[in-house]
Amino acid sequence: MGILNRISTITKANINAILDQAEDPEKMLNQLIRDMRSSIDEARNEVAKMIADEKGLEGSYQHSQQLADDWQKKAELAVKKGSDDLAREALQRKIDYANNAKVYQSQWESQHQAVEKAKNDLHALEEKYESAVRNREVLIARSRRAHAMQQVAKVNQQLNAFDPSSELNRMEERIRLQEAQAQAAGELTQDTTEDRFAKLSEDSAVEDELALLKGRVSAPPQIAAPQNGDGLESSQEAEQAKGT
Repeated sequence: MGILNRISTITKANINAILDQAEDPEKMLNQLIRDMRSSIDEARNEVAKMIADEKGLEGSYQHSQQLADDWQKKAELAVKKGSDDLAREALQRKIDYANNAKVYQSQWESQHQAVEKAKNDLHALEEKYESAVRNREVLIARSRRAHAMQQVAKVNQQLNAFDPSSELNRMEERIRLQEAQAQAAGELTQDTTEDRFAKLSEDSAVEDELALLKGRVSAPPQIAAPQNGDGLESSQEAEQAKGT
C-alpha cells in the first residue's frame, strides 16, 4: 500500500510550486517525470495484485454462498424424508457456510473499494504524467520566467537602496586626488640637474643684460664736435666781442 500513498501524494502535488522552489527547475522536472513513470509502473503491479485479491474474495464469497444454498436444499430434502438428524446437520453446515459468505462478502466489498480508489489514483497519476510530458517545455519556460522576474525585482530593490550621488561624489574626490598626485609627480620629474643648469644660464644672461643697461643709463652725455661752417662763425663772433 506504500506505493498507493506515494502516487496519491504525487497526484496532489502542485508541479508549478515544486518548480518554483527548485534551484534547477529543468532538472527537477525531469526527475519528477522519471519518478512519476516509475510510480506508474509500480502502481500498476500493485493494483493488479489488489484486483487479483478482490477476485479471490469474490470467488470465496460466491463459493461459500453456493455451499450454503446447497446445504439449505439438503436440509429441505432431509425434512421431506423425515430425517430430522440429517436436516439439523445440513442446517448447521448451511449456517456455517452462510457466515463464511458474509465474511467474504464484507472483505470483497472492502477490497473492491480499495481497488477502485487505487485505479482512480493510478489514472490521475497517468494523466498528470502525460500532462507533464506534454507541457515540459512550457513548464520550464514559465519557471525560468518566474525566476528571472524574481531576479529583476531583487536587482531593482538593490538599485533603489543605492544612492548614486554619494558614490559619484566619492569617485570625483578620488579622481581629483589622483590628478593632484600626478601633477606633483610631473613637477618632481621636471626638476632635473639639466633643468637647474639651464635655469642658471638663463639667470646669467639676464644679469648681463641688466649690467649693460645700467652702464648706458649712468654714463655722462658726450658733446658733439662742431662742423666747419659753424666754427668760423663762432670765432668771428668772439673777435667782435673782444674789440668792442
